[in-house]
Amino acid sequence: MEKIYKIEFDRAGCIGAAICCAASRKFWIFDDHEQKVDLTNCNHNKEKDIQTLDIEEKDFAENYDAAVSCPVNVIHITDLRNDKKLI
Repeated sequence: MEKIYKIEFDRAGCIGAAICCAASRKFWIFDDHEQKVDLTNCNHNKEKDIQTLDIEEKDFAENYDAAVSCPVNVIHITDLRNDKKLI
């Protein structure tokens, strides 16, 4: 299937609330050692501590829920078809 959305996670700004993990256990995991969250199977720019992942339509809803539930707004989703930032 076509990957039409991009998740961008500013891990440096994560406070470890882990509400995103509750919204989507498939994509978001808690790192007990660092007390932060990680986006699974992502590209990780370690210098900026930004994680990115392109996802399919079927994975949008749970990741949208994760993004809107984040108390520090560090999860962003862009529609790759028109480059529009949704959150």
